[in-house]
Amino acid sequence: MLPAERIGSEGESYPVALASHDDVVKDSSLFWETLRSFHRFMGTKLMVPVIGGKELNLHVLYIEVTKRGGFSKVVTLKKWREVSAIFGFSPTTTSASYALRKRYLKFLYPYENTYFLTPKSSTHSGHSSFQATGMIDTKFEYGYIVTMQLDTEILHGVLYHPQHSVIVSNNLDSTRRRRKRRNEGDPTRPKTNRSGYNFFFAEKHAELKSKYPLREREFTKMIGESWTNLCPEDKMVYQNQGLKDKERYQRELAEYKERAKEWKPKVTVD
Repeated sequence: MLPAERIGSEGESYPVALASHDDVVKDSSLFWETLRSFHRFMGTKLMVPVIGGKELNLHVLYIEVTKRGGFSKVVTLKKWREVSAIFGFSPTTTSASYALRKRYLKFLYPYENTYFLTPKSSTHSGHSSFQATGMIDTKFEYGYIVTMQLDTEILHGVLYHPQHSVIVSNNLDSTRRRRKRRNEGDPTRPKTNRSGYNFFFAEKHAELKSKYPLREREFTKMIGESWTNLCPEDKMVYQNQGLKDKERYQRELAEYKERAKEWKPKVTVD
């Protein structure tokens, strides 16, 4: 399952923000977690850049640029030298301002569009619209089948591309059947790894279900808030579980592929 996505002003796809701008500014661990998740969604490589022989703190850079109004305003108001001064680069570091601008544009500007510039809610013609979070369950020809959370309510439905607002239900049924066959096709295929948040979610969900059996619709929001407020040390426990499970999955997947090669029928031509 992929993170839910939104469409930018120029038709580009971005993931929906997993936390608020204020939260990622306050919490360095949350910033890095959401930044890595963002780049995975975008299919881009995230690395810690080096300027003047020192690793650049992208969290500090993001804070300093956004508190001045964001990338575009820093460019317009010519604030890059001011931002550069925060990092105390060596006098021998030439063009530090240009280097910062270049790194920000590469690693943080798209992220800024999601976590800083995207409005959380707006009002049009007397009706409120809200940013929802959720997951894309599957993609089909005319749109997506999704699971979304709006406030405390969990919703399941379909998002259509505007030019295909009417879909024949048989197409959706066919998509679901193909997805089911794909998931059930090979029982020997290793189970996909879970993230640290997945482990945390499962543990807290079991606790909440025993305490509040009639409030299950609220669990997703409650667990999300608990994760956000978790201290970095406690959060690392679950993240380490996620890393170990990732190693398990990669190991089992490699073994699975080797077995597949061994079982692959050999075709000989006389």
